[in-house]
Amino acid sequence: MSQLKQEITLQSGIGQLSTTLLGTGLFMVPAIVAGIAGQYSLWAWLLLFVAICPIALTFAKLGKSYPNAGGTAFFVRQAFNQKLEKSVAWLFMSIIPVGVPAAIALTGGFLQQLLPSGLDSPLIAQVLTIALLMLVSLAGSKSSGRLQMGIALSIFALVISFWIRGDITPQDITMPTLSFDEGAKIGAALAVMFWCFVGIEAFAHMGEEFKNPQRDFPIAIIIGSFVAGAVYWACSVVILKFGAYGTPEFDTASIPWLSEQLFGPEFKLLISVLGFSACFASINLYTQSLARMLWAQARDYRPGSGMARLSSRGVPANATFAIGAVLTFSCVAGALSNLDLEFFVKLANSVFVLIYLLAMVAAVKLLTGLSRALAVIALILCTIVFLCLGWSMLYALSIFGILLLPWGKWRSTYMTPTTDS
Repeated sequence: MSQLKQEITLQSGIGQLSTTLLGTGLFMVPAIVAGIAGQYSLWAWLLLFVAICPIALTFAKLGKSYPNAGGTAFFVRQAFNQKLEKSVAWLFMSIIPVGVPAAIALTGGFLQQLLPSGLDSPLIAQVLTIALLMLVSLAGSKSSGRLQMGIALSIFALVISFWIRGDITPQDITMPTLSFDEGAKIGAALAVMFWCFVGIEAFAHMGEEFKNPQRDFPIAIIIGSFVAGAVYWACSVVILKFGAYGTPEFDTASIPWLSEQLFGPEFKLLISVLGFSACFASINLYTQSLARMLWAQARDYRPGSGMARLSSRGVPANATFAIGAVLTFSCVAGALSNLDLEFFVKLANSVFVLIYLLAMVAAVKLLTGLSRALAVIALILCTIVFLCLGWSMLYALSIFGILLLPWGKWRSTYMTPTTDS
């Protein structure tokens, strides 16, 4: 078997993308950006959503025209060359050591509250999370899509209940007056907030598995992005009204705290289950997309290797196990480093934004007409967001620069035996 199964429907695609975009972000980013920009974070959310629209539409057009498990790396190969494709593929892999510790630590934090005494340590919870990721990934994309649709509906119900129980009024959603002095705060908030819309590039790896990729893939991206943006903004309104921000504890516990204030302590267990499910759904798509990217590279360049094989379910099992091993190592390293979530988020965002930027560059070359004009706008917006990252963009640029070096040429030169004349 050399092709992935086409099992993803429009409904499951929307569920997968919306839960991926919400996932870990909903439980930490609104509180973090509220601490950075206060009431002006409401403007920042709107600005980010406006910026993400042309980017999402461009990804939708690329995925419709070039459905492939290689995702952005494949788009870049179509537009440029194999060398750049491989660099983008490994750049995507570099997300693991910085993005995964933050995401799995947050997910494991919810699971830790559900574990019995003796097993409720942070590292055990994280390892169990990775084991569950492996099981769900190996079950196939059809089962995963159904699970994530259920989680998406639960998240929507939670945010709606916050608005009803929190008695949100028109005064609570009044936008503050903008001034030039607040521009720096909004820019700093955007550098963190982009985390909430990373997932579109990972979703591009799933395009090959849609039953009808030309019709359903772009619709899933557009609806999934719109739904996620609305939920983030609505959640931020509640966090600002009740002041659930401003301390490191709120960065990861604003939603549980709000739930206890609005519904009482007996609601805590349900929030832990929902929190774990939402965060798990987000990491689940990334685990699958990373495995598919690794499989796609092996299929194209080393078709006889173990990484290029698929299981009887049509899943790249060996690639999935390889990703699981790297995730485990990264989580152990993350647990030992004791660095805060905001630091990891900014580093991961630099890689994500650079990948988005490279995808938009490829789109400008590959697309034509109105789609190309939209890609140009998306490219400009990605560049602006990348500059807002400040010092953290050096992480992505450094890795990408190293990947672009002619390692293959140097290796060939070093390994070629010289002969005396």
